[in-house]
Amino acid sequence: MGDGRRTSAETRRRLLDGADQVLREHGYAGTSARTIAAAAEVNSALVFYHFGGVDQLLLAALDRSSAERMELHGATVARARTVEELVEAAVRIYRTDLERGYLAQFSEIVAAAVTKPELREAISDRAEPWIAFVEEAWERVTGGTPLGRLLPAREVANAAITFYLGVNLFSVIDPDQSRTEEVLTLAGRLAPRAKLLTMRLPGQRSRSASS
Repeated sequence: MGDGRRTSAETRRRLLDGADQVLREHGYAGTSARTIAAAAEVNSALVFYHFGGVDQLLLAALDRSSAERMELHGATVARARTVEELVEAAVRIYRTDLERGYLAQFSEIVAAAVTKPELREAISDRAEPWIAFVEEAWERVTGGTPLGRLLPAREVANAAITFYLGVNLFSVIDPDQSRTEEVLTLAGRLAPRAKLLTMRLPGQRSRSASS
């Protein structure tokens, strides 16, 4: 019984790894039970046996990578105490996700939802924790300041997710990432200018200090 459970867990892991690999290398259009099974070196019927279908497997792979990213990026953002540091953390997150294929994975599944409405709710549900992630970080750094009132956390979070998704599509006409890097550099130049807008009145404390 124990050996069977270990074998089943190993098969699932291989399928998740295969789904990651195929989606990142070939996009959603090149993803199928056959291509995933070939990458995982298992029978394609196991995609349906363990996950119920290709889309369900891709969503499970997205859940796994999302958990990895939340742990990794949570530590990065927790160190930010100013808008400048928050921008630096965002740039590190973007570059890490680009290098590790997380950005391509998420963007491909979102793009698939354009023609597959049944995916939209599932993807929206999975995006919500990341919107909350950005909201919390922004509120922690700017809450109670003029900048925080000028740029509400929810709107900043929506803008961040929009950029995150859009930059992957933009890469089609920015193959060397030079234009994207210019945008990141611009954000880095603007961040210090927000310093006056993040000054709190006497007696005010940051959200992190009061919690």
